[in-house]
Amino acid sequence: MKTEKELKEIATFVADYAVCLLGSGVHTSRVVRNSKRIGESLDVTIRMTPFHRTLILTVFDNGNANVYTEVVDIPTLPVSFEYNSELSSLSWKAYDKRLPLTALRDEYRQITAKPKMDRRCVLLLVGLANAAFCRLFGGDWSAVGIVLAATLIGFFTRQQLQRNQLNHFIVFIVSAFVASMCASTALLFETTAEIAIATSVLFLIPGVPLINGVIDIVEGHTLIGGSRLIQAFLLIVCIAVGLSFPLLLFRNSLL
Repeated sequence: MKTEKELKEIATFVADYAVCLLGSGVHTSRVVRNSKRIGESLDVTIRMTPFHRTLILTVFDNGNANVYTEVVDIPTLPVSFEYNSELSSLSWKAYDKRLPLTALRDEYRQITAKPKMDRRCVLLLVGLANAAFCRLFGGDWSAVGIVLAATLIGFFTRQQLQRNQLNHFIVFIVSAFVASMCASTALLFETTAEIAIATSVLFLIPGVPLINGVIDIVEGHTLIGGSRLIQAFLLIVCIAVGLSFPLLLFRNSLL
């Protein structure tokens, strides 16, 4: 039998755990399974109602009729496959070893407190990845170099705008515009300009929301899955808007 205070502490921890996973790009069914597994390890039953921006979590004490409900906002966090892996492992560790709540909290803090990858390293890797896509899709080496430079500038712009906490739709429009504007300089040279322009904005494609949206709908979480697909669709529209301006300017000889 657990006191109301203990139920509240469990609900608060599991809610933080769940929203960290949801905000980091983990599909809903995995979050639900992991959270329920932690609940079982603590001898409580977890019920969750996830929405796109909010999570409702209820904890039932298996020993009596006590119930505690927590409503929390889901933050927008960088996509993290490390959180997906390590926090999922933590749920299994809690289940297998019956870890107490204090130990769970300590390990959770250690995982979330790990330093993130350096921004400059991420910038370089994204630039190289986009340049590789350009080559993969048939671009020549001149186009590859242009795409590398355009991606570095475009992704740096995105990083700076996100640090200033601008609306993410505006961030996508401006980043797509800057990257495609830089890549449009390929039209001035004898190179595969169309491939360079098309691949310069690939770093903005919302692949994780698209995949998670489909997975959520297939697994029965239709509401949050549909919300994720709508969000991804709007971001793709923003990319198209940002990409269209340089094309209009260069193709119509306005520059």
